[in-house]
Amino acid sequence: MTDLLSIISHHGYLFLAIVCLAEAIGFPLPAALAILTAGAVAAYGHLHFYLVFGIALVSMLIGDIILYFMGRFSGWALLGFLCRLSANPETCILRSAEYFYRRGKVTLLFAKFIPGINTMSPPLAGSMKMRLGDFLQFDTLGAIFYIGAYATVGYLCSDILRDITRGLRSAGFVAEIIFGVGLGVYVIYRIYIYRKYRLLDIVPRVPAEELARRLMDDAAHNMLIADVRSHGYYEADSERIAGSIRIEPNNLVEEVKDLPKDREIYLYCT
Repeated sequence: MTDLLSIISHHGYLFLAIVCLAEAIGFPLPAALAILTAGAVAAYGHLHFYLVFGIALVSMLIGDIILYFMGRFSGWALLGFLCRLSANPETCILRSAEYFYRRGKVTLLFAKFIPGINTMSPPLAGSMKMRLGDFLQFDTLGAIFYIGAYATVGYLCSDILRDITRGLRSAGFVAEIIFGVGLGVYVIYRIYIYRKYRLLDIVPRVPAEELARRLMDDAAHNMLIADVRSHGYYEADSERIAGSIRIEPNNLVEEVKDLPKDREIYLYCT
């Protein structure tokens, strides 16, 4: 916190813009902490509060618009790339998509407060063909809520933050030890989660050629093939495997109720 206060006091708006833009496009940088600290520095008179708010807002919107158009033109490829940093990429994508299916555009109003969802929301909106005007409207409101909350807290609690930084200066060595231990615990936890999901990867897969061979066998009547592409990629007149049925992946509880229990079921997506 001491170093962050010093950096923002000396480099102010440029540092704030870089951190906010970087977080918006997917880099693991603490934009919330930078905004909070910038709000506190503004209370000291070294920065202007409205400029802090405006620069953070513009930087985040630029990053979000970049990801929106990348998601619109690259689809799930970008989502998969962003989710490779997650312990379980499939869960990362489906969890993010589920918010959009259940809440629609309203997701953008609170997405920035939820780690993981904040980066995934703009490309998801683009890949699901959300209109640019709707995206800008809801994403801007969400960014205003996010930046306003942290900047205001920093501004109003500037004295508390200053006391904290003084305490860290007097106990700097202890703080470094605590930070190092915390970082080590976090790394071990991430490794554990990564190995857990890899060891429990129980989703069986079959090559397309193998499925085609089975469809030509006599046992094909015991098979059921389901198209589970997201509605962002599924159109009623789009091509699909002959004889397959349509299942909406984010409404599985209802969709699977009428599926037969005595047939092998194969799923395919994008």
